[in-house]
Amino acid sequence: MKKTILSIILCLFSVAFVQAQSRIGGGFAYGTEIEEFGIQVNGEFFLKDDLAIAPDFNYFFAEDPLNFWTINADVHYYFSESGAVSLYGVGGFNLATISVDSNLDDDSRTEFGVNLGIGANFDINSSVTPFTQLKFVLSDFDQAVLAFGIRFDLN
Repeated sequence: MKKTILSIILCLFSVAFVQAQSRIGGGFAYGTEIEEFGIQVNGEFFLKDDLAIAPDFNYFFAEDPLNFWTINADVHYYFSESGAVSLYGVGGFNLATISVDSNLDDDSRTEFGVNLGIGANFDINSSVTPFTQLKFVLSDFDQAVLAFGIRFDLN
């Protein structure tokens, strides 16, 4: 299962090398259902000026013995690029895994879901782009995820 997930991530990120504009970055995320912060690695690979494929991986710092992480395959559609702020809608798919690793019991559960949300990139006239995003994950692991961080231009 881990090899399959790694293969999916590598395939999604490999799209970067054939696109006109690409960004990769990272940041922090907060999940409202798990009520924990996490770290995020993400990318944004443009198909057109207003449409980008945006994969990301989140690892949430849940209390031991819990492990919780998500992989998202999203699309960003840019509504507005007025001045220093670019607003976009988010839609896509979510794969969430929660596991318990203890001496008494090892258990794991994976759920698929749908992402819907909104985000913004902030143009600071640099090759670094700060962003923030709020998306709702609709699945058996329903939660809102607030993320913020930076992306670096690859081109």
